[in-house]
Amino acid sequence: MEEVRSSCAWVASHSSHVTVDSSGIEKVVDSIKDSIPKVEWDFEGIHYFDGGPLTVQYLFVLDALNFCFWPDDELSYDHLASGLKKALEQDQSAFDADRLQKYTGLELQKLLGWPRPLPLEDERVRLLHEVGHELERNFNGKASNLVKCCDKSATQLVALVARHFPGFRDHSVYKGRQVFFYKRAQIFAADLWGAFKGQGHGEFNDIGSITIFADYIVPAVLRSLGVLRYSSSLCKTIESNCETSAGSEEEVELRACSIYAVEKMRDLIRVKSGKQVFSVELDLWLWAFGVQCPSLRHHKTLSIYY
Repeated sequence: MEEVRSSCAWVASHSSHVTVDSSGIEKVVDSIKDSIPKVEWDFEGIHYFDGGPLTVQYLFVLDALNFCFWPDDELSYDHLASGLKKALEQDQSAFDADRLQKYTGLELQKLLGWPRPLPLEDERVRLLHEVGHELERNFNGKASNLVKCCDKSATQLVALVARHFPGFRDHSVYKGRQVFFYKRAQIFAADLWGAFKGQGHGEFNDIGSITIFADYIVPAVLRSLGVLRYSSSLCKTIESNCETSAGSEEEVELRACSIYAVEKMRDLIRVKSGKQVFSVELDLWLWAFGVQCPSLRHHKTLSIYY
């Protein structure tokens, strides 16, 4: 994911609203370098797992829909993951490619057991249809066939997903430069790796190439740890619960600087402790930290990418 790392580093070096604090990175690394927190995938116990292709199908559908929960104060990622898990346990054909192409908004609500319209519901339905259509057209209806095509390379899997599924093409333009994130495509590879413990469908020879997954939670956690600093205007926007527009300088900087900062954390851990840690592992730790601190204020952006 060199294009993600390099483009986000460029943003960090030209940022106007978000600053990466090197001293903050050093303090965090000093506090964890000798005992890097290990957070198990599915530590919440909310995901479907049967050890086979149906789990791959579940994870791909999950990651296609994994975005923008904040407009509904009671909705969270946990509801999505556990709702899809229950649906699949009740009907193992629920995520067949032909059925994915036919779901309506009301049917998606019912599938998740949610009593009202979902945030960006029309987009979620559109992306379900896209996933079903492309899987059927190119991969015999199976996400596991998509994974087989990547030759055990997470980087190739991300590229393949972005090539065939437009809804995963997570990038933006910042001060005239293209910036890449690929949050949901990367998290699909990471979910496979975590769920299958690096074996079978989750075996990747280059899992270290994956960056963190720039979303709402991670920037807020990094700010609370003193790794990121915000301009006064951005602080005001976040503290007043105002929306940060998708594609704005502020939004791109929040995401890009988070990726850049965690890459610097990862490099410093290796220098100070001699230990190799994956960005995937740091992301899981930061995300787990964040969801346990509901008082954290995060930016609010209407987006299908996170």
